[in-house]
Amino acid sequence: MIRNMDELIRKVKTDPEKKRMAIAAAGEEHTMQAVAHAMKDGIIQPILVGDKAEINRILNELDIRVSESDIYDVPTPQLAAEQAVALVRDAKADFLMKGYLETKVILKAVVDKEKGLGTGSAMSLFSIFETPGYHKLLVPVDGGMITYPTLDQKAAIINNTVNALLTLGYDCPKVGVLACVEKVNPNMPETLDAAELVRMNKNGIIKNCIVEGPISYDCAVSAEIAKIKNYESQIAGDVDILVAPNIHAGNIMGKMLLCTCGAKMAGMVVGAKCPIVLTSRGSTSEEKYLSIALSAAASGRK
Repeated sequence: MIRNMDELIRKVKTDPEKKRMAIAAAGEEHTMQAVAHAMKDGIIQPILVGDKAEINRILNELDIRVSESDIYDVPTPQLAAEQAVALVRDAKADFLMKGYLETKVILKAVVDKEKGLGTGSAMSLFSIFETPGYHKLLVPVDGGMITYPTLDQKAAIINNTVNALLTLGYDCPKVGVLACVEKVNPNMPETLDAAELVRMNKNGIIKNCIVEGPISYDCAVSAEIAKIKNYESQIAGDVDILVAPNIHAGNIMGKMLLCTCGAKMAGMVVGAKCPIVLTSRGSTSEEKYLSIALSAAASGRK
């Protein structure tokens, strides 16, 4: 269990080896501010891919020193994405970050069947939140990648998320498959999927975690409410992962935590050969920094 972002930062700082992060289209100030922060904390060694003149301008403004051998002069966002992916594929970088380019551009390079970073499994968004009023980090999934996940895709989302938490040091993450009710209703497909995911967990198809559902959000995060509702549970009030029925519910849940609950967030794409920092171009430097730290903690040395 990781209680907050400070614990996450302390964890990644204990790694004796700095992780090598390839940044596609690195010439953007907020991105480089986050990179500078992560360098100062000894978390990463950056490899910068993009317009070299613009990259050097920002490096000079921020008073950052990066070896010339770690700057790749690439003229377009598409080529920058392809080069950054190649660095990971060739074991010259441990993980990948999106700089100032559109998400679809970098994902096109990532999913390329011949030159990309696919594993044959679905990729999903891993978002982790430090939320006032909850005693540890929450992971609502998937609010950014898979729009209307099938049962098999929901199983893949759970597996991706659990594997990431295991890499971060968790023993047996607690997974709540969300719906607006706690009982299976044939007229609510979300509840049928939840029951099947629980069965898959009990049969060892989904491993290394406890899956419960259907479960409402309030029961998942509050043992007291679950008791009032007579909902017997191993995870109520101590859930780690909240599985949304679709991208809209996942996205709304995350933005509510972030915008109106005072949460801090870090995110990455999982299910590829390495974590991918895929923050929005409008994300703050703090969110980018936390996402870098999360991805560094979840990545393995090649």
